[in-house]
Amino acid sequence: MKSFLYPKLNPPSFTWVRPDEGTEIAKVHEWIQPLTAESDPEKSKEADFVVVGVPLSRSSISASGASEFPEAFRRVWKGFTTYNLDEDIDLSELTAIDVGDVPMHVTDIRRCHDNIIAASFALHQHFGTSKVCAIGGDHSITAMMVKGLHQAKPAEKIGILQFDTHFDLRDMTDNGPSNGTPMRNLIESGVVEGSNMYNIGLHGFFNTKDLKRYADEKGVNYFTLRETRKKGIEETVSACLEELAGKVDTIYLTVDMDVLDIAYAPGVPASTPGGMTTAELLDGVLTAAKHPKVKAMDIVCLDPLKDTNVQPTVKLGTHVFLTFLTGVALR
Repeated sequence: MKSFLYPKLNPPSFTWVRPDEGTEIAKVHEWIQPLTAESDPEKSKEADFVVVGVPLSRSSISASGASEFPEAFRRVWKGFTTYNLDEDIDLSELTAIDVGDVPMHVTDIRRCHDNIIAASFALHQHFGTSKVCAIGGDHSITAMMVKGLHQAKPAEKIGILQFDTHFDLRDMTDNGPSNGTPMRNLIESGVVEGSNMYNIGLHGFFNTKDLKRYADEKGVNYFTLRETRKKGIEETVSACLEELAGKVDTIYLTVDMDVLDIAYAPGVPASTPGGMTTAELLDGVLTAAKHPKVKAMDIVCLDPLKDTNVQPTVKLGTHVFLTFLTGVALR
């Protein structure tokens, strides 16, 4: 059923049957509430977390079915409990709302991007204190989600913490607003300064030298996976957050699942050897989420169509999401 956010957002592509009133909540699919026509707009503002699907992957450089992740993500909730044994945290003590999906045009990518900006603006305006979690989609959605945040809160300076194998600084002239250009898009549009971008996870033979040159020219901060491992993932993330917190009002966390080694994430369009382990990424996300200035995040470039039958990458992406929520709960 259409909510008060329609037409900026369509109802979720998939919803679970809600448990009876008074039933003890134990699983994620019982906990996250879909936004419906009956939802009270004022009461919804109190939500701790807002989940939004951004099913766009036609703007990918490599063939990608990342547009299918939001639905696959919702369907695996049943396999996760709200209780995190590692941290002794039960997420069901907080509130989470699934606001649905950003509407997409079949062929017009520019219109899709405009829709994402408009949806992000609406979400950050209405849910002023909620943590907005965008489920992509390819990495082009990040620039649009951040632009919407910037429009909603123009007085706030935004910084980016990025887990990624790539710089994502390709030339806009050649590539347009694709999944290879979101960080350059934000720099060139004046929304985020290069010096307020921190990229962790670069490695191997997957970035051209001219991209490093551009990053250096714009003051982008980046840490290869090799140096991150020497220092420690938690220590590296903490240092980045400490620097960023002194310069910006809001930190946006973007998790490109291609930062993972191909052995851990087969369901990624641009997966590579030599990437992060599952444990490293989860530790990094948990550390980031604990910081009070991290107010929004996304998970991008996860293709369920490339995943194996047991869906290890879809499940890992969902684990990343729940780990982020856990970090926020630990603040």
